[in-house]
Amino acid sequence: MRLICLSVCIVLAAQIFCPRQLAAEPTAPRSGARLDLSPATMKFSAPGERRTLVITNRGSAGTPVTVKPAPGSERFFEVSGEVSSSLGPGASARVEVVWRTPARSHGEPQAFGGLVVASADPRGSVDPGAPELRVQAVGLEGAPAGILLWIVFFPLLGIPILILLPRTQEAAARWLALGFSVVPFLLALVMLQRYDSSVSAEGGRDALLGAQMVFHRPWLTRLGVELYFGIDGASVLMVLLSTLVSVVAVGASWSVTQHVRGYLALFLLLEVGMAGTFVALDFFLFYVFWEVMLLPMYFLVGIWGGPRKEYAAIKFFLYTLFGSVLMLVALVALYYATPGGLLVDGSPVEHSFDLLRMAHEHADRFARSPLVLGFPFAKVMFVLLFVGFAVKVPVVPLHTWLPDAHVEAPTAISVILAGVLLKMGIYGMLRINFPLLPEATRWAAPGIALLGVVGMIYGALCAMAQRDLKRLVAYSSVSHMGYCLLGIAGLSQTGVTGAILQLFNHGTITSMLFLLVGVLYDRAHVRDLDAFGGLARELPRQALLFGLAFMASLGLPGLSGFIGEALVFLGAFPAFPLLVGLGALGLVLTAAYHLWAIQRIQLGPFDEARWGEGEHRLRGRDLSLRESLTLVPLALVVIALGVYPMPALSLVQTGVSDFLALVARTGVAEVAGLLP
Repeated sequence: MRLICLSVCIVLAAQIFCPRQLAAEPTAPRSGARLDLSPATMKFSAPGERRTLVITNRGSAGTPVTVKPAPGSERFFEVSGEVSSSLGPGASARVEVVWRTPARSHGEPQAFGGLVVASADPRGSVDPGAPELRVQAVGLEGAPAGILLWIVFFPLLGIPILILLPRTQEAAARWLALGFSVVPFLLALVMLQRYDSSVSAEGGRDALLGAQMVFHRPWLTRLGVELYFGIDGASVLMVLLSTLVSVVAVGASWSVTQHVRGYLALFLLLEVGMAGTFVALDFFLFYVFWEVMLLPMYFLVGIWGGPRKEYAAIKFFLYTLFGSVLMLVALVALYYATPGGLLVDGSPVEHSFDLLRMAHEHADRFARSPLVLGFPFAKVMFVLLFVGFAVKVPVVPLHTWLPDAHVEAPTAISVILAGVLLKMGIYGMLRINFPLLPEATRWAAPGIALLGVVGMIYGALCAMAQRDLKRLVAYSSVSHMGYCLLGIAGLSQTGVTGAILQLFNHGTITSMLFLLVGVLYDRAHVRDLDAFGGLARELPRQALLFGLAFMASLGLPGLSGFIGEALVFLGAFPAFPLLVGLGALGLVLTAAYHLWAIQRIQLGPFDEARWGEGEHRLRGRDLSLRESLTLVPLALVVIALGVYPMPALSLVQTGVSDFLALVARTGVAEVAGLLP
């Protein structure tokens, strides 16, 4: 429904603000020419490779034909042959194209561009330089990377298979869903191995603007929408996190016994939305994947949740709908604030959704845009986007949907919600707010830092007041996301790097926490902290992992939760020393409620009468093999990154430098008058 609203908003805005831009184009000369371009997209596998474009006039009249590289393409592709000719009816021309050099000297060789074919074919777009002619575009793709497409869309292939399985084949459905989640994770490991952490946008001089493993092709040409996927320092760890947590969550879904096929089909659709959000470099595409996540999450909570599942699902939907509407308004406004240009294949467009081009080329234009209701355009757009993303983080006071959603959701969905979905709010701010609106980012940084510290302390205090173990872990997520807000608000290399690392580490740690909560609930069917005690003696394997996860969550040195928090405080202190000092109170409170929970659940006397015998006994029911297989990989990641975090740090540092270079552009801020 919201995608339909998006299309309607774009059309209405075009008619109101830019009525001539979508009006009918002038009629081309009625020459009867009709060109056949073969192939429509020229694909090259390696530099030095040659391809041939055949242009055939299938019409009834002759036409002049001119072929030239789209602006920027001549750096990578060389064109020769019949580049300027006159084609009579039935005649053909051949143009040779050579991929001369990759877009960058290091990393994987890639290049993208296009050929512009000008003729009298009335099916083309009007040539801005020669209105009597029309232009058609032919894409040039040098080694387009398909790995991100497979990571995003491979789970989609499993949905029809699950639907067609007989109802009695629930075991087969589970294994099938696991397979369709494992493959993207394995591909993410390949992606990680191929990722070159030295690649930089170089202040906009890099032809691919710092993106790697790029797939770039026009999609909805009329609206300027492209299938544009790529990864950089901000997204590489997030893709790995989403695929890893998805595998773990499918493994935790074995306890779901009702409507198994429907549950797993919705889960795979949710996985598509998560991965797509992290790799989309087109704003429209980003919004599509963002919305794709909401529908399956609503049903996964509303159908397979706890006693108050309908209330939790509707509350989640309404909050996210509110945030999405604000994002939609900002999307449309920024789209019409971009100037005309060319798509990757050379097709002329009035506006573009290209996030990297918006950041590197149009930030000045956003700063100079007219006032909106008396406020600077950049400020208004920043607030709309920030609130939209803040709902997902969630930032206090927009957090009240989270505890209800966590408590009522099945264990696996709580894992996904805390392990991946909450991270998308911070990621969206880094991907869109900061690079597109740098001057507003600097203006808003103190407020973001304050909200982060409020969230740290408020979330910790709420966690201390809980008797429900799952609700305690939910409020701990509110607190820990405050660290990430404080880190990005400092606008320092150390702070932003720590925030991104904290996103990944918190994703693995909180996944462990919710899995362990699910282990206890599946056996005892209660989550009351006062109901347990002495479990360490009866369930030693569970107690070991429980202690490891809780110690990592409170930030114990040597475990992964420590390094991200330390970098956040170090990076934010120069800009906000007072707020960092207040944030230290959050560390004390965090340690208090974590140790308190361990003491009440794992230590003390064991209730023999309640848990020693009977249907819900805990004695002798330690972790099963399946439960261990979901928890142990996460535990190994927590220990490994706690002892040696440099591999993860090196992945994000260059990307963080690129983001901060965009934010630090003083010329933009001076134009907007937002900085002293």
